Amino acid sequence: MRPAVILSATLALFALAGCGRPVAPGWQGYLEGDFVYVAAPLAGQVEQLAVAKGTRVEKGAPLFTLERASELAAQREAAAQLQTVQARLADLQKGARPTELDALAARLAQARTAADLTSRELDRVTRLHDTKVLSDDDFDHARLAHEANQRQIAEAEAQLATARLSARPDALAATEAEITAARAALERADWNVAQKAQAAPGAAFVFDTLFREGEFAPAGAPVIALLPPENLKARFFVSEQEFGALRAGDTVQVSVTGRSSPLTAHVSYLSPQPEYTPPILYNRDNRAKLVFMVEAIFADPVVVRDLHPGQPVEVVRTK
Repeated sequence: MRPAVILSATLALFALAGCGRPVAPGWQGYLEGDFVYVAAPLAGQVEQLAVAKGTRVEKGAPLFTLERASELAAQREAAAQLQTVQARLADLQKGARPTELDALAARLAQARTAADLTSRELDRVTRLHDTKVLSDDDFDHARLAHEANQRQIAEAEAQLATARLSARPDALAATEAEITAARAALERADWNVAQKAQAAPGAAFVFDTLFREGEFAPAGAPVIALLPPENLKARFFVSEQEFGALRAGDTVQVSVTGRSSPLTAHVSYLSPQPEYTPPILYNRDNRAKLVFMVEAIFADPVVVRDLHPGQPVEVVRTK
């Protein structure tokens, strides 16, 4: 047999042997993370970065602080305005000052004394008038003088009662409305100050810091990128034939290089679109080249704290 024929036969045997080799079960993929980008709704210069890239933070840990001198000044102004309006309302709810009340009480006492004197004078004048000793003009003069003193008593009593009252209801209502507006302004100022310092919404890995101290961060621009452990997931690709057998909620085992045992995860997303489409029309031969992306979340996020996006994984479905 010629050498060329022998070589061809040998290659054919190797090809047949390769076709008969069992394919390892499972799907190839990698770890992917859904990052949490922490930003401030207000613009400002980065005054302090409290965390470093690659570290871990717990819930409530400070992340960064922006310069907030203007917001603090507005907060103090709003607080002072609220105190001013509250003091005005308290003043309106009170009556006159004690010294003013004393002056009105003294005026009332004088009016009563004068009325008492004219009352006695009127009694004498009346007796004289009845005996025809006093003229009608003198009697009318005494009577009108007493009536005037009585009206002065009523006026003094009304002034004293008014001085003891608070302001009119409409003035009180207007001032109370001003207090409500001042409180709202203070709440807005407090919110602005609080937003200049951001904290971690939960335990997470500091994946990246997007600004440095001294740089200006626009409003809404992410400053810190966090990766919570529950946001780490396995992303893998399955063929068209295997894709139809998977369902959301199916349990899979995820093997990561360096881990002695696989990790349990559950299928959370099955892509409705193929990840690879041949550049020709479908037929029986190239349909096998279609793969679909599937994502699975880990049952216990704590066990994946030391894993990172991009690590290759192998996924096996649990029977």
